[in-house]
Amino acid sequence: MRDKFIKDRSLKNYYDDRFFVVKDSKKLEVEGSEFEAEILALKDAQILNSYIEFNTLVVFINKEQNLKALKALKEFGYECLSELSGVDFESDKGGIEVFYQLLSIEHKRRVRVKCFVKDGDFLESVCELYKSARWAERELYDMLGVLIKNHPNLKRILMPDDWYGHPLRKSYPLQGDERAKWYEIDKIFGREYRDEFGEENRDSSFVDSKDTFNFSRLYHETYYGEERPDKAYLQEYQEEGGVALVKHLKRDKFKNIKRQERK
Repeated sequence: MRDKFIKDRSLKNYYDDRFFVVKDSKKLEVEGSEFEAEILALKDAQILNSYIEFNTLVVFINKEQNLKALKALKEFGYECLSELSGVDFESDKGGIEVFYQLLSIEHKRRVRVKCFVKDGDFLESVCELYKSARWAERELYDMLGVLIKNHPNLKRILMPDDWYGHPLRKSYPLQGDERAKWYEIDKIFGREYRDEFGEENRDSSFVDSKDTFNFSRLYHETYYGEERPDKAYLQEYQEEGGVALVKHLKRDKFKNIKRQERK
């Protein structure tokens, strides 16, 4: 029993057959189910397909009707947008399949609304219906590149503003991304220090917890090039005397820090 927990399960393949394909889940007819009322509530939206999967009603609609469909479902009782994201079908269909996962606490049921957005097309924002969509739509844009129309602040939320590409797209390189490999070195120190630091280690499977050159460790900090202390020491992370609050900014007494002080 003890060996069961000691053994590194990550070293074993999840499937023995590398070409194994998971069977499609069972899909049930909506007619005669408890979800007929939801279909009736969506009478003004053009439904392309619908079925029940894992006790959830799945509805496909045109992307132009996402706002209308979600508004009808919210008025019906789906008061919570619990998840919003997309699946990359760029190679097969040339775009992203976006889904909205809705929850009705009143009816104790879930609905998933899906629509397809081709590359370069805009999808109407649903922020006016669900506040949780504000961050979720920004992530949809940041990670998958779906353009959201009428979003109040459509900008990256996870990656830096000047990042190139959308990391959750299947076309995004897993290896050989020169921009990602040198991004922080170039930003913080400059391209001239590439040889001194080396490329960034972004592969978490190769993270060395004792590597203080690439990964900081609280209470074990050292100057660059010096040996890391084995024992933790008390380190004050605030300025001596505490952090001063800036009540009135004096523009004639500011100081520009152009480069990190190096030893």
